[in-house]
Amino acid sequence: MPENTVPAFLTAIELRVNTLEMDVVISADREIVVSHEPWMSHVICSHPDGRPVKKSEKTALNIYRMNYVDIQQFDCGMRIHKKFPEQQKLKAVKPTLKIVVRSSEKFAKEKGYAIPHYNIEIKSEKKDYNKFQPEPQVFVRMVVDEIRRLGVEERTIIQSFDVNVLELLNKEEKRKFAISYLVSSGRKLSTSLKKLTFTPEVFSPNYPIASEQMVKDCHALGIKFIPWTINDQKAMDKLKGWGCDGGITDILFDKS
Repeated sequence: MPENTVPAFLTAIELRVNTLEMDVVISADREIVVSHEPWMSHVICSHPDGRPVKKSEKTALNIYRMNYVDIQQFDCGMRIHKKFPEQQKLKAVKPTLKIVVRSSEKFAKEKGYAIPHYNIEIKSEKKDYNKFQPEPQVFVRMVVDEIRRLGVEERTIIQSFDVNVLELLNKEEKRKFAISYLVSSGRKLSTSLKKLTFTPEVFSPNYPIASEQMVKDCHALGIKFIPWTINDQKAMDKLKGWGCDGGITDILFDKS
C-alpha cells in the first residue's frame, strides 16, 4: 500500500502488526500531517492535474507553507515507488495524525483486531526550523496535545533524531508516552546517550550500526532496543537473535 496513508495503516492492522510507525510534519494552518518528508515527494506524489512532482519543486511544495485543503489535492498513491514494485496503485492523500488514529482505532474495534500502538516520529532538523517546520517548542506541544486528545498517549512512543525535541518531550509533566532516541551513526551507545540529559525509554539506531553488545548495554540500562529500517530477512533474524525488543520495517516477515 502507498506509504504513510490510511489504507497502509489499516492493512498493517489486518496483518496483525502491533505498532504503527509514522512520521509527522506541520502544515501552514497547523494541521499535523502524516508524511515522511515535509514536502511533496518527487518519488511518489503528483500534482492535482496528474503531473508528477519534480525533484526541483521541494521548496515550492513545502508542506509547512501549504494549507491542508491544498495538500489534500495531491495524490501520493498512484505512482509506484521503485523500491516497492508490489505496491498497489491507489489514489491516496496525505492524512492528518487525527485521521490516521481515529481510522485505525475504529477499524481495529469493528474488525476485532488488537488495538494498535503508535510510534510517531517528530520530523525535525535544526537547519529546518521556521523553514520546513515550526520551532521545537511549538512542534512538541502540538503533537503531545494531539495524542492526549486522541486518548492514545499510553500506547504511543514519540521518536526523533532532534535532541532539542527529545529534551522538550522529557520535560512534559506526568507524561505517559515513551521517548525513543533515533540515531543514524555511531557504534558506541555511551557516546550517543551523552547528547541527552536523561535516559530515553527506547534507543533506535540505524540497524547496520547495531551490535549485540549495544543491545546488551541498552538492556543493562533498562532501555529498549528497536532498530530501523530492517527490510532484509537475514538481518531481522540476526537482530531478533540478539534480543532486540522490536524492529521498524516496511515489509511483512515470516512471523515464525
